[in-house]
Amino acid sequence: MEYKDYYGILGVPKGASEKDIKNAYRKLARKYHPDMNPGDKSAEEKFKEINEAYEVLSDPEKRKLYDQFGSEWSTWQQRGGQAEDFWQHWSGGQPGGYRRVSPEEFRDLFGESSPFSDFFQQLFGGAYGGYEDIFGGGTSRRARPRRGQDYEQPVEITLEEAYRGTSRILQIGNQRLEVNIPAGADTGTRVRVAGKGAPGVAGGPAGDLYLNIEVLPHPQFKRQGENIETVVPVDLYTAILGGEVAVPTPGGQTRMLRIPPETQNGTKFRLRGQGMPVLGHPNERGDLYAVAEIKLPTHLTTKERELFESLRRLRAK
Repeated sequence: MEYKDYYGILGVPKGASEKDIKNAYRKLARKYHPDMNPGDKSAEEKFKEINEAYEVLSDPEKRKLYDQFGSEWSTWQQRGGQAEDFWQHWSGGQPGGYRRVSPEEFRDLFGESSPFSDFFQQLFGGAYGGYEDIFGGGTSRRARPRRGQDYEQPVEITLEEAYRGTSRILQIGNQRLEVNIPAGADTGTRVRVAGKGAPGVAGGPAGDLYLNIEVLPHPQFKRQGENIETVVPVDLYTAILGGEVAVPTPGGQTRMLRIPPETQNGTKFRLRGQGMPVLGHPNERGDLYAVAEIKLPTHLTTKERELFESLRRLRAK
C-alpha cells in the first residue's frame, strides 16, 4: 500500500491554511485540466490526484483523520511494519491515544464510493466489508443512505461571456458535462450543478458540482460589481465646442454620448442600464461610466499654429 502525501501533491506545507490549500488547488487544476491537455493521460491522472488531495484537505474532518492515520501509517511503513500489525498497534492506543472512529462516522465522511477513497480503502483494510474488522463491532451493519460528496471546479470566463452568459464542456471523473454559466457571473460566483457530484451511498442522492468562477481582466472595461467603466477618447475641438462620441459596450454595440462644451479631461459620464446584467435578474443591468480622455492635436500646420497663437493672445487679454 503506497502512502499518498496529499500536502506534497498540492505543494503546500502540512500547516497550510484553507486559503493556501484552495489557491494551490485552483492553480494546479487549471494546469492539469483535461481540456487544457487533450489526450494527455498523465495530465488526466495528475488532475484526478489533485482533486483527490483537495477533497480531503479542504474538509476539516477528513483532513484531521488523514493527519492522524496517514502520518502514523507513513512512519510505520518506513520502519517495515505491515498493515495488519499497524492496526493492532493503533487500536491498542500505542500511537498516542487517538479516539476510535466508528464505521458509521467513517462512511459519513468518506462514503461508500468516494473518488478519493483509494488510499483510505487500502489503509482501512480494502473493501468496505472489512469496516467492522478494523473498527470492531463483530456483526455486519447495513449502510445507511448517504448523500455523495460535492465537487468543485474552477472556471475562467471573459467579461464578454459574463455579460451574455456562456457554457463550458467539462470532464468530471468519467462524466463529460456541458454546464451553463449565467449572465452577470463575477469572480467569486459559485454556480451549482445539481446531482453532478460523487455518487450517493447505499441509494443516497448524488452530490453537487460547484463551478468557482473567475472573470479574466479586460483591456478596455473595468468592472465594479454590475457597473462598468471605460475610457473614451475625445478630441480637443469636441471637448471645447461640444459634440458626440461613440462609447463601446461589453455586448459589442456602441452608444452615442453627448459631450457638452468645455468638457474637462477626466469627466465621467453615466449611461444608465448599459452595464453588466444583475446575476439572477438578467433583465436588470448596472450602468456604464465613460471617462473622457481629451486628445490634443499633433502635427499642427502653420495655419493651425497661427490660429492657436491668436487664441492665446485673446485669452491673455
